[in-house]
Amino acid sequence: MNFILELEKAFRENASTATAAPMEAYMKNNFPFFGIKTTPRREILKELWKTHKEEIRQNSRAIAEELFSKNEREFHYCAIEILIKELKKNYIKDDITIIEKMIITHSWWDSVDTIAKFMLGNYLELFPEERQKIVSKFSSSDIMWLNRSAILFQLDYKAKTDAGLLFSICEQHKDSKEFFIQKAIGWALRDYSRFNPKGVTEFVNKTDLKPFSKREAMRNL
Repeated sequence: MNFILELEKAFRENASTATAAPMEAYMKNNFPFFGIKTTPRREILKELWKTHKEEIRQNSRAIAEELFSKNEREFHYCAIEILIKELKKNYIKDDITIIEKMIITHSWWDSVDTIAKFMLGNYLELFPEERQKIVSKFSSSDIMWLNRSAILFQLDYKAKTDAGLLFSICEQHKDSKEFFIQKAIGWALRDYSRFNPKGVTEFVNKTDLKPFSKREAMRNL
């Protein structure tokens, strides 16, 4: 696809090994980077998006999957940003397949958290009848990143949050020794506490959460 070829060319032309090294270290050396920071990366994507608008609109899923299959982290960020914009309110039910694949591929907090909030969260708003089945599957998975996504997908749902579902998932994972799960529980509860401080306080007080989860949940209460 012309868009992907031009994006890769632009990334290679703007690559910086000096910038890539600290970016890779920050991500625990899980991925190679071109060394292009967020603002210039988005500027490159924006300009190419204008040029290839129709190609991206018609092939957004295929483009995102190809970008996500590449090694450099900047490609993954672009794939996520393309789908967030192109699929918003345009999801089809089968899109849960690509959402799940992206969560479990090249997994780390930076990609997983964005996908959970802006893709999984949006998808389940459009298909509420799928929510219980999908959340149950993700929450019960042996893959920690799917568990984290199930905890976080309601971020910024505000008053639309299904409190019972949120509390039940936090209860399910309250004994986890995994940092990313303890952090997710605290984060999700703290986010919801802005709209239901009493409900969150009551849940935290009656639930034997890990100390880290509890501190995070109660930080603004």
